[in-house]
This record gives sequence, C-alpha cells and structure tokens, in this order.
Amino acid sequence: MRRRRLIAALGLALAAALSPGAAGAEEPVRFHTPEASAEAHAQYRELLTRGETRDAAGLLAMIRTPHAVWLGDGGPARTEAEARTVVRAAARAGTVPVLVAYDIPGRDCSGYSGGGAGTTAEYRAWIDAVARGIDGHRALVVLEPDAVALLPSDCGQDDATGGRTTARYAELRYAVDALEPLPGVRVYLDAGHPGWHTVNTLTPRLIAAGVERATGFAVNVSNHHTDDATTWFGRLLASCLAHAADGGDPAACPNQRSPRDTARAWLAGHAGTAHFVTDSSRNGRGPWTAPAGRYTDPQDWCNPPGRGAGARPTAVTGDPLHDARLWIKTPGESDGRCLRGTEGPEDPERQTVDPAAGEWFPRQALELVRLANPAFREAAG
Repeated sequence: MRRRRLIAALGLALAAALSPGAAGAEEPVRFHTPEASAEAHAQYRELLTRGETRDAAGLLAMIRTPHAVWLGDGGPARTEAEARTVVRAAARAGTVPVLVAYDIPGRDCSGYSGGGAGTTAEYRAWIDAVARGIDGHRALVVLEPDAVALLPSDCGQDDATGGRTTARYAELRYAVDALEPLPGVRVYLDAGHPGWHTVNTLTPRLIAAGVERATGFAVNVSNHHTDDATTWFGRLLASCLAHAADGGDPAACPNQRSPRDTARAWLAGHAGTAHFVTDSSRNGRGPWTAPAGRYTDPQDWCNPPGRGAGARPTAVTGDPLHDARLWIKTPGESDGRCLRGTEGPEDPERQTVDPAAGEWFPRQALELVRLANPAFREAAG
C-alpha cells in the first residue's frame, strides 16, 4: 500500500497522471473511441433507410461515445498486434484508451463468456503480449472481469486442495506486476458489483489478487447498478482495503448493505487509498428486477429488458479516489443467450434467441438508445 499512499499524499489525479502535457499539468482526459462494429454501422444505415432518423442519430451518438476495447481469445501474437494498434491510434488522437484484459483460465466458469487461456503458462505469455503491445503508450487496463468475484471455488471447478483458486490469484498478481509498472498505464482489478459479494468478502480476495500493487479496482463492469450505488460501493471497498492493509479485520468494515449513516461515520475515520473506476455504459435505468416467481434463475445481469445507456465517460468525478466513470461494456453487445432457468432456446423475457456473448444485439441497442439517461443529443455527421 506504500505506493498508493504516496500517490494520495501527493494529490496526483488521474488527469495529471495521464496528461500528455508537462509534469504537473492537469489537462482534461479524453478517452478513446474505437471504431464500431460493422453490425452497428449496418443497423445505423438500416434505420436511416427506414426514415427512423431520431433512432439513427441516437445510435450514432452511442457508438461514437468512448468505450473500452476487449482483448481476449486471440492468442499472444494477435493480441499484441491488436493492443498496439489501439494504443497507437489513441496516441495519434490525443486520447486515452481503455483496454479490458479478458483471457484468464476458467473464464466465466465456462458460462456464456467462457474461454480464455488453457493454462497458467499460456496466460502469462498472453499477458506478456499485452504488455508488449501497450509499452510506451498511455492506457487504462481493466483486469479480468469476474475473475475475483467468480473464483473456481465459487463454481465447483476447483480441486480438493483449492489449487485452481490459488493459481487464479497467482495469475492475477502476475498480470498486475506485468502491466502496472509500464509508464502511463493504470491497472484496475475487477471487483464485481454492489449486488454481488459484500465489501467484507471482496477485500481479502482483492488483496490476494495483488490489488495493493495495482492502481485500484473496477466496479459494475457489464452490469446495471446506478452511479450512486457503484460509487458508494467503491468508497466502502477502498476504505476496507486500507483498513486491512493496516492490520484490521475486513469483517469489521461496513458494507453496501449497512445503514449509510453508520458507514459514513466509519469512512470519516478510515480514509481509503485504493482508487477505482466504474462502468456506466448501461446503468441509465438501474438494475432490472424480474417479475416475482416467474423464473427459477432470472439472470438479471443478462440482456435485461428496458435498460438505458448511462452517464458519459469522464475523469471528472468529484471524488479523489473515483478516477473515472467509463463505458467498459460496449453498449449494444449481447451478454449471451439468456435462458433464465428455462429450457430455451428463446430468452423468455424477449421471446427471441439472444445473440451469443459479445455479438451485436440490435434490439437491445435500440432500447439503450431510447431509454438513455441522460438522453443522447444528435450526433454530427
């Protein structure tokens, strides 16, 4: 924790740390906008052809909003080339790219987004390739969504000795140590969302994964919790991490379910040091609550209906520990073929077969545009 405390003491904001200007100069951070998929552009053209100009303008505004680039499943050589292409394009534009490293062995407990490296050795080679691709350029790296919150031991994939979970922690520490020291790079370990594990449970997991050597952690990746809920969760988690680093018991920390007055009193005497980023890409209408009793497994995270895009990315948050609000999940891309405990193949909430994870989902994209909060202004061009 010594490194982060020094950063906090010096008052180095993200804007200063990532600014291309002179040392100490705080210039506004502009995040990178990667090229949208061919499917997204095709939907835009189709809307124009049908005369649905308002929806077309909103969709164009959404795909032109800065968002992350996800790296994974490409093998080291391809991933290195992809990372290098992104960071060089961002450098030319004077923007900061957000990269998601997503290749951990046993990814997503072999669920909708399953895949990843086959072994620890393969994963280390992949991370080394990411580091080579980024080296010499600025970037924010969100490290392995769900890898801490969904351990092999959580989904019955561990062996009797807990070896796979132990390996998971070692893999994450290796990734932090390979990426965080790169000049201009900030690494944030994924920490799930406030509707999942408590602060008390996550704190020892993040410590085991090497968070003290990273810039901090990420909250709400690909989920729908409100900005208020995610930033509050981030503050509590940052405080508990500092408490644990000083020898305190994480069980003593207030969590996201504690009364806020009680938690505020705790925060007043327990300053946090770890920094965090949040994902607001699809949280404009908050989380979805399934109709009571309809599904055995509602999968409220999976292509929930009636959601809207959220607040736009910014490094100006008003909180010295909250480094940025980002669009980490690409709005319009499917979470997977959601079944909600039914036999399928249709998503019973949408009466259609959802696209595979990561594929463009036109119906959901339009929902996110039409229900965006704040609403989109018309995009130029």
